[in-house]
Amino acid sequence: MLNGTQFMAAYGIHCLLKSYKLNYMADLIGSLSLDAYDGRLEPFDPLVHLVRPHNGQIKTAERISSFLEGSELMLQPKKHVQDPYSFRCMPQVHGATKDTLSFVRNTFVTEINAVTDNPNIFITEDKIISGGNFHGQPLAFGFDFLKIAMAEIGNISERRTYQLVSGLRELPVFLVDKSGLNSGFMIPHYTAASIVSVNKQLATPASVDSIVSSNGQEDHVSMGANSAILLFDINENVKKILSIELFNAAQALNFKSPLESSETIQGFIKLYRSKVAFVSEDKIMSKEINSTLDFFESYNINDSLFTI
Repeated sequence: MLNGTQFMAAYGIHCLLKSYKLNYMADLIGSLSLDAYDGRLEPFDPLVHLVRPHNGQIKTAERISSFLEGSELMLQPKKHVQDPYSFRCMPQVHGATKDTLSFVRNTFVTEINAVTDNPNIFITEDKIISGGNFHGQPLAFGFDFLKIAMAEIGNISERRTYQLVSGLRELPVFLVDKSGLNSGFMIPHYTAASIVSVNKQLATPASVDSIVSSNGQEDHVSMGANSAILLFDINENVKKILSIELFNAAQALNFKSPLESSETIQGFIKLYRSKVAFVSEDKIMSKEINSTLDFFESYNINDSLFTI
């Protein structure tokens, strides 16, 4: 217990479960944003991803395509040739995080089924060996890789939110009818941007650090426990960033009426609107963001989280 690998393993499994849900929700909310932004579905064509066959990339494209199947908005003629990267490159970015999740998952599954005692006692071989299985380096690397990967989910989400409030694609500036009299969704975007900047600092790897203790005997340590706590904080922040994107995207979709999104997205919005109403004029947005966070936390995912 003193060497901290059990602490790291516990945090690791908890953070993995959270990260899988966040990645799924990023695909779902990103699909909603793409539809509200009058985006194109061609970048999610399987042919694009079969010629660069990263597993996470393929899975993301498949998932987003399924979410948007039957959308009237997707079927309407487009005036633009390409979408910004934050929409068009969701398979590549969300997918890279999925691949990182798969790597980190394998690391932690190995760890929780391993022996990290010191010394190691082998009864059959009649040996007691003082080794180094207590060292947390594999876990520290896993945490640091996943910190970066999850911070990027928040980063690209904030960029989509920015596009939604920018007055493009026949959406009103700041997503309100009377933007001169109402600040609309300007401040929620500020909030997302500030949290993204915090995550960039938290994502700095802790595993490159070390400090000597025990009179030089313990002269290299993993700092994995620090990485674990930082990953936990990043995931909490990503949840907030994605919730703000959902808050914005649901508002934007309302301006596309009478055209509707897919059955999947419309069903998701219906559930969300039972908790958070359309914003017609300025109000205290923190209350709406907190209600969105509550919805996010309680939303039940039917898809298999671990199908990557």
